Amino acid sequence: MMTVVRLMALALLLACGLAQPASAQVQVQAQAQLRNPATLAVEGPVLPGETVEVAIAFAPREGWHGYWFNPGDAGKGMELRWDLPPGWRVGEPRYPVPETLFAFGFMNHVYKSPYAVLVPLSVPAGAAEGPTLLGVRAEYLACSDSLCVRETADLVGNVVVGAQGRRDPRFARWEAKIPPRIDAKARVEREGETLRIAIPLPQTQALGRPHVFIAEDGLVQYGEQQAFYRGEDRLVAVLAAKGDANPRSLSGVLRFGNSGRGIAFTAERGPVGLGSTTPLGARNGPSIGWLFLAAFVGGIVLNILPCVFPILSLKALHLARAGESESAARRDALAYTAGVMVAVLGLGALLLALRAGGEQVGWAFQLQKPGIVLALLVLVTAITANLAGVFELPTLAGGRQASGSFATGLLAAFIATPCTGPFMAAALGAALILPTQYALGLFAALGLGFALPFLLLGFVPALRSRLPRPGSWMAHFRRWMALPMGVTALALLWLAVRIGGWPFAAIGLAIALVVIAMLMGAGRRQRGGKPVGGGMIAGGLAVVLTLAVVAPRWIDEVEADAGVLDPADFSEATLAQAKATGRPVFLWFTADWCLTCKVNEKVAIEREATRDAFAGAGVIAIRGDWTRSNPAITRYLESKGAAGIPLYVWIDRDGEEQVLPQVLGPDTLIDLAEASPKNPARGTPQ
Repeated sequence: MMTVVRLMALALLLACGLAQPASAQVQVQAQAQLRNPATLAVEGPVLPGETVEVAIAFAPREGWHGYWFNPGDAGKGMELRWDLPPGWRVGEPRYPVPETLFAFGFMNHVYKSPYAVLVPLSVPAGAAEGPTLLGVRAEYLACSDSLCVRETADLVGNVVVGAQGRRDPRFARWEAKIPPRIDAKARVEREGETLRIAIPLPQTQALGRPHVFIAEDGLVQYGEQQAFYRGEDRLVAVLAAKGDANPRSLSGVLRFGNSGRGIAFTAERGPVGLGSTTPLGARNGPSIGWLFLAAFVGGIVLNILPCVFPILSLKALHLARAGESESAARRDALAYTAGVMVAVLGLGALLLALRAGGEQVGWAFQLQKPGIVLALLVLVTAITANLAGVFELPTLAGGRQASGSFATGLLAAFIATPCTGPFMAAALGAALILPTQYALGLFAALGLGFALPFLLLGFVPALRSRLPRPGSWMAHFRRWMALPMGVTALALLWLAVRIGGWPFAAIGLAIALVVIAMLMGAGRRQRGGKPVGGGMIAGGLAVVLTLAVVAPRWIDEVEADAGVLDPADFSEATLAQAKATGRPVFLWFTADWCLTCKVNEKVAIEREATRDAFAGAGVIAIRGDWTRSNPAITRYLESKGAAGIPLYVWIDRDGEEQVLPQVLGPDTLIDLAEASPKNPARGTPQ
């Protein structure tokens, strides 16, 4: 017999699959005889007057490699000759983060694995609709350790103009490998025989073994060792200068270890001191031991953050049950911990897999999916009914089986972990760029910290003795705990409104009412001594099918509330424009499912005192709403070494960025605004 737990698990699995990747629309011509064969791919259909991405994808054969546009000490960058219709234009090619290849005293910037160079293609407003051919001749080097071959590939692509269509899913993977460009300007300075480059970078960003690739040739000696110094929110790279090079500006890419990830930057001449910095040794960035400790402590702290409020009932019942016998307490503590670990490691593994596939997702991805929110609404409704005594199901919270404790830990971690708290930001940011085994280790440390209070209650009798003794009061306590769980169901219903609109939420409410009616019928049969028959199973399947098929068709975009500060919506262009005014900028990232974010907004952000202080200092407020997945926000979070929210950034009049604590005090922002110098701004935002 299929239980409600199994039905709800099936609902969650189906909900996870609601969003399907778009299909490809590509026309290519490849030359298979090449050592580094190339193909041409088009992102998809494009409307007149808009831009579409074109990819030149390479697949080096084993033992061979291609080159970055600045190949280093040897090699040659790729040359492109386009054959385009009149009025069509291509932009600057964008390359993924390269690798280093040091051989015989020469340093080269190469790609040993398959890679793609993305080129923006602008279609004129008067372009004729229909299929249009474009061609390009690509000339490049393919090299092995002992031989280089000059190769030429004549590639042809077909662009469909004036039609709607689905995006080639490979472009998401290729786009994810292009280093995002940071908005803040770096600084470069000639000091003796070196070039010092100060790159804005948060202290929490894990580095691995960093390396700087300079785009302009002739400025640095590529084969010389690079030194790095870390200070508060900046990384200083010291590179051996070539000749008398003293550039007024330069650009480059900072690579984070061997992760294949990094950031692109532009530097202008300016002072670069090493004061208040610490040299990085062979193990650059935070040590792996420190990151594990940060993840563990962050998991402990998560227990007292508002993020755990939605599962208050389950945690309270588990605390009450910890006063039972010693063997039962240990069994339940281990079962609860197992549930937490399965949820955290499962979410972490899925997150890493999605990112490896090119998806721009962060730690909170599960609550950004409308289908998952609806599935959770159904599940929490069932738990509320169970706590209220409508029906009995031992595998839900409050039962006396270890499976109940396992389910408690599973759901607690699934709902409580999307927000990040103190110590978690550095660890989760590192998990996105470290090798898989270390990343999963960090997720495991986070889960262990989250479960630690209940492990201690299970295995430390002195702590358990301070809890009330079990008794008949627990039955009444369980029913009272249906109230906060019911509030959680209402909160999920509100989140359904915020994430998918009123029609979507109405379907969720209808499903919840059907579930309640179904469970009331099951409860009557149970109290009458009758088994729950096939009707309950059929009803559960009907709910799941409705969730999977009907609900996604009613999802609408929902605008965020203006709030007291009336902030601008985050975009890279909006942030750059605000910084260009010379006024202070307060940038924050929030989501409707992040209770820590909402508490901070109530306490420190959405206040009239804050609004007045901002008005007096001319502060520009920008808000990034991450309730639904937003690749631009995800990229910015990554650039700050954060895998989730909340994230608060203060940018002063000189463009210096300061990442604020994740828990704000009532006067934190007011003090920053009042301390801001009252120098004239360079303009006003549009």
